[in-house]
Amino acid sequence: MDEALQLARAQFGLNIAFHILFPTLTISLAWFLFIFRVLYQRNREPAWLATYQLWVKIFALTFAMGVVTGIVMSFQFGTNWPGFMKKVGAIAGPLLGYEVLTAFFLEATFLGIMLFGMNRVPDWVHITSAFLVAAGTSLSAFWILALNSWMQTPAGHVLDGNQYIAADWFAVIFNPSFPYRFVHMMCASAITGSFAVAGLSAWRLLKAPGDMGARRTMRVGILFAAFFAPVQAFVGDQHGLNTLEHQPAKVAAMEGLWETQKGIPLVLFAIPNERTRRNDYSIEIPKLSSLILTHSLDGEVKGLNDFKDNPPVGPVFYAFRVMVGMGMIMIALAWLGAWVTRRAKLAPVWALWTFAGFTFAGWIATLAGWIVTEMGRQPWLVTGLLLTKDAVGDISGAQLGASLTAYVLTYSGMLVAYMIVLTHMAGKGARVAEKEVAQAGAALVPGAAK
Repeated sequence: MDEALQLARAQFGLNIAFHILFPTLTISLAWFLFIFRVLYQRNREPAWLATYQLWVKIFALTFAMGVVTGIVMSFQFGTNWPGFMKKVGAIAGPLLGYEVLTAFFLEATFLGIMLFGMNRVPDWVHITSAFLVAAGTSLSAFWILALNSWMQTPAGHVLDGNQYIAADWFAVIFNPSFPYRFVHMMCASAITGSFAVAGLSAWRLLKAPGDMGARRTMRVGILFAAFFAPVQAFVGDQHGLNTLEHQPAKVAAMEGLWETQKGIPLVLFAIPNERTRRNDYSIEIPKLSSLILTHSLDGEVKGLNDFKDNPPVGPVFYAFRVMVGMGMIMIALAWLGAWVTRRAKLAPVWALWTFAGFTFAGWIATLAGWIVTEMGRQPWLVTGLLLTKDAVGDISGAQLGASLTAYVLTYSGMLVAYMIVLTHMAGKGARVAEKEVAQAGAALVPGAAK
């Protein structure tokens, strides 16, 4: 059972880690597309139309990847974790259903109009479609995070026989951690999309420095990142305080804190040793962690030894530092980029290479954050209600190992192919899209193509 449990966790972890890459990007890209479409409508500059045509292709590719991986992941609720749906399916099922019936159907309905309807419907219909697709991606995040947050901090439920049902749907949806988790994720998406837009535009400018469309989109991406990255730091701090209140063991693992004490230091780096229950080679700043967590230099924080159930300390500890470290780097880079591209100046080559290299930096921070969130909840699948080991299905380790290997190979190939296609499309730039737009427009006028 232990082998099956670990393999089932690894397989689902791989699936959700791969899947989350694409919604994180599409949520913000949808809003970028809406902005690009409105800008074109206002000034009718062909460059903005070409920019929209380029990025709508990137969005469509990313959206398709998210749909495919999401479908695969949903099947694992039944194959790998039947105990989850058996115990809390009366709550999880409706929340997932609401996401499909509202958000996904909204996106699917208007995505076709957004992709193919520019020359077939009135402008206001096309703009409205772009807005509704963007709203649908955000609404999808709302429902998924409502369920995930309920699994972290369950509320509004009662036990009915052998399963939990909703006694108050408002309390279920707006559980104690949901507002913080939702805003945190939306900011993460905004930053991820901003760096993707800036990075792919920088990649284009390395090939064609005179591409004004790429200059504009790079500047837009940098400015959005410069705004949302510091906001995310504040939101993350508030989310951390909420986690300290409702999931103190997770915070103790994040901080590498073993014993309850006052005036705890901020551990910059260490090697947590779960056998000896101490940190080896620790580099610390005295009392700073107490100041951050309790707003007092002598504030008391509970250590892991005071909790019966402890999450795996190492992964949570390291992932938290990767998330925070990447966040700080992105803040510095966004503000530096905003300075070097001021007054419509072309960024120097070193800046272009740097932003191109950080195109997918938001993914690193997002994955690290999800490791903290999901592994920090262990050994609970639903905190206080359902242990992870009690939800795993009756499936052999050999079967899980074979399918896990297939997933690793398939997803690795898909990710490489996706990134190659994405960089190729961005490298062609908006000028190619502009040419395609002109050709399509000429085809609509009899005799114009002759």
